Amino acid sequence: MNRERAGRITKNGAQAGTRAHPVALAERLELDSALDKPIQVISKAVRRALPPGPLRNLLHGVPFGHPVHAPLTDLPIGAYCSAALLDLFPGTRRASRVLIAFGLSTSVPTVLTGLADWSSLHREQQRVGLVHAVGMGLTNLLYGASLLARMRGDQGTGKALSFLGLGSMMAGSYLGGHLAFRQAAGANHAPSISHLVPLGWHDLCPLDELPDGWPVHRSLGYIDLFVLRLGDEVRVLADACAHLAGPLHQGRVVRIHDEICVVCPWHGSTFRVDDGAVVDGPATSRQPAFDTRISETGMVQVRPI
Repeated sequence: MNRERAGRITKNGAQAGTRAHPVALAERLELDSALDKPIQVISKAVRRALPPGPLRNLLHGVPFGHPVHAPLTDLPIGAYCSAALLDLFPGTRRASRVLIAFGLSTSVPTVLTGLADWSSLHREQQRVGLVHAVGMGLTNLLYGASLLARMRGDQGTGKALSFLGLGSMMAGSYLGGHLAFRQAAGANHAPSISHLVPLGWHDLCPLDELPDGWPVHRSLGYIDLFVLRLGDEVRVLADACAHLAGPLHQGRVVRIHDEICVVCPWHGSTFRVDDGAVVDGPATSRQPAFDTRISETGMVQVRPI
């Protein structure tokens, strides 16, 4: 192989010969510690403004079972793209203004849900997310200025600002895609595992090995499990938190509304131990749970629900 054409492999996996590639640039953002100070300040402010509770859960998408930021982005992006298309044809001034106004108005809930999700990501994701937010914020500023110019009758300036905003939006959207698909922000990190476990009951461990009221880690083959003994009963969930795969067995066991729950030690997602249901976000997906029983010999046995 021609070494000069292949390029030198750098520490983060990118090729030196392809540094201008968008993926390589996004990966460099992941490692850019210069972004950490503003991230710390902004994320702290967001968490203070949005403490755990119904509003934060709504912004995360807990009541819907899915994150809501990603689908909301379709509204302003679709409106801005449609306005750009209409700008290429005569007689579409009013329609373009309406679409831009719609895009600006729908960007408000989009920004709020994005901030809520971003504040609960890990640092590499937050670095990319911060630049993504700057790009989309610039997009909204340019489209807002475009709308004002159009309302004053300066259609040429309005269109020019729109196309600048379109370019900013494409760059910001690319980073949003990198965040969602390459870095798996918002994805379920505890997908259903029932298909990985053969049918029937499986021995897990002797009951007397489990401390009462204290969560521990156990393995069923290569599947990591959260195991909590409550007297003569045992509750078992997948150990990797659905939000970002935090170890649930290291979390706190709490009682909420007379139900035993576990709080993830990483970002505070809270799950009901009986069935893995989400009580508090940022997680939106149910934690996979297992049926349990105690055999006559005192062995804890499990099977997926």
